[in-house]
Amino acid sequence: MSRDFLKSAKNIFCIGIGGIGVSALARMFLLEGKRVSGSDISPSFVTEELKKKGAKIFIGHKEENLKNDTDLVIYTKAIKKDNPELKKAKRLKIKTLSYSQALGEISSGKYTVAISGSHGKTTTTGMIAWGLLKARKQPTVVVGSFLKGLKSNFVAGRGKYFVVEACEYQESFLDLNPQIIVVTNIDNDHLDYYKNLSNLKKAFLKFIQKLPSGGYLVCDLSDRKISDLVRRIKKKRFEVIDFSKSKIDFPLRLIGEHNLKNAQAAASVLRLLKVEDKIIKSALSSFSGTLRRFEYKGKKEGVLVYDDYAHHPTEIKKTLKAAKEFFKNQKITVVFQPHLYSRTKILFNDFLKSFQDADSIIFLPIYAAREKFDKSISSKKLFSQLKHKNKFYFDSFKETTDFLKSYLKKGDILLTMGAGDVYKIAEAYLKK
Repeated sequence: MSRDFLKSAKNIFCIGIGGIGVSALARMFLLEGKRVSGSDISPSFVTEELKKKGAKIFIGHKEENLKNDTDLVIYTKAIKKDNPELKKAKRLKIKTLSYSQALGEISSGKYTVAISGSHGKTTTTGMIAWGLLKARKQPTVVVGSFLKGLKSNFVAGRGKYFVVEACEYQESFLDLNPQIIVVTNIDNDHLDYYKNLSNLKKAFLKFIQKLPSGGYLVCDLSDRKISDLVRRIKKKRFEVIDFSKSKIDFPLRLIGEHNLKNAQAAASVLRLLKVEDKIIKSALSSFSGTLRRFEYKGKKEGVLVYDDYAHHPTEIKKTLKAAKEFFKNQKITVVFQPHLYSRTKILFNDFLKSFQDADSIIFLPIYAAREKFDKSISSKKLFSQLKHKNKFYFDSFKETTDFLKSYLKKGDILLTMGAGDVYKIAEAYLKK
């Protein structure tokens, strides 16, 4: 299948259309005038926005959702193998592409900048995209969240650059054809698939080795995991750019050392793409972030409410450290919803060390996402073993919201945290 087939397809069905990646492609297809339909397990802000754009949305996966005149099916790798829509597509011999395969087809016809890493790739992708837009380079962009300045996770550009967030889950990034690869960092995530850090690093090595002659690897050589990986590459056809040496001598709107590193990576890429320093400064200093990355949700009775996607111990620690430094004399209450049974189990001891900068911590049940129930692990176990003087556990969002209304005081910070639907608590708290 070629990019020409993606262009010629008229009637496209997206399985997992509410996912942040697949939804970006759905937006692209809608802008190209195609008929788009799709399914997901539950309605969301994303599916509602797609409906407004003209997509037909089905809630629940059923084979009757997929019509016989469909000529292309895009699916998320998070679906189960026995998904009825995917089975029907294969039975009817309809062309199917995973989300990452579709990205690969798009990237084969563009100068591709792929931003990878365990943490920070969404923000870094957003920063690079924002810089290229400010420089009027007209990039095409697929990012793993909604850019606040554009209220979209997809930008349709007529320029030669394709800026894409490259996910390492199930080696999805290997479907891309990049000329520039950014590796922000490597951490022990997705171990339900990789089993250990060594296998994860091998996947990143395979990805880096996809760079062509004249390509660029933009990374932090002060990070031992990264520098060890670079040393393992015997014949480098490409140039290695150490973004840790990039100077950011202007203030950012995003807080925290981790966002300074993201800005260093973005600035390094923008310089490679011949963006002037004054535009880089203007873009990065004005970049307001993406949804669910320390996103300000509102204020109620003197309580400031934020939401963050952090779901890995490293992300939690960095986000809370930045919050504590910014809100020096204010109490921070975190509502945390663990994401995946496997991640909670594998990183259990790391999670126990992640909340020291929270003044109070509230635990919710694990958000299972793609996984089956696992009785051997629970959020209650995490709660019971965490050594913290102000910790609480609630089974429901309503219980949590009711508690917060009486617990929080003027001047406090409420931070909902996790990769599931915990943001709904922030929204419920703010409702009058």
